[in-house]
Amino acid sequence: MPSFLPVSLHRALLPLAARLRHRWRKWRKAPIAGVSVVVTNIGGDVLLLKHSYGPAVWALPGGGLKRGEDPMEAARREVREELGLELARLEPVAVIEEEISGSPHTAHIFTGVCDRQPRPDGREVIEARFFPPHSLPEPLGRTTRSRIAAWKGRGVG
Repeated sequence: MPSFLPVSLHRALLPLAARLRHRWRKWRKAPIAGVSVVVTNIGGDVLLLKHSYGPAVWALPGGGLKRGEDPMEAARREVREELGLELARLEPVAVIEEEISGSPHTAHIFTGVCDRQPRPDGREVIEARFFPPHSLPEPLGRTTRSRIAAWKGRGVG
């Protein structure tokens, strides 16, 4: 959504936009692709966030790939837009083929370390906190669980 909208209007419209996007994907069934980033701090805690729309679950930073966008650049963009963080180094973790909203979805999973506190954008992201990987909060989203499992399975968590 355009960032020129006032924050309150932007946040009010996001749930509607998310529902419309979900219905559009179910109808079209066109392949889509996105990124998720497992961001940790120096101590190894995992950064999770809550969105202002969709299910009230803890999730990873990430989002959709723009047409022709490199997945790693998309991961950097999403972390910057949602949390105001620049990650010096990103590493690929996995590529997961799944279904989201009835459409085939390719999820590119990355990991990176940051040394600053996140600054949620207040529009899309309303809360962001670090949690020890052995004590993650509930509820976690289904896709968040699968992405964290891929990250832990790689031997980094």
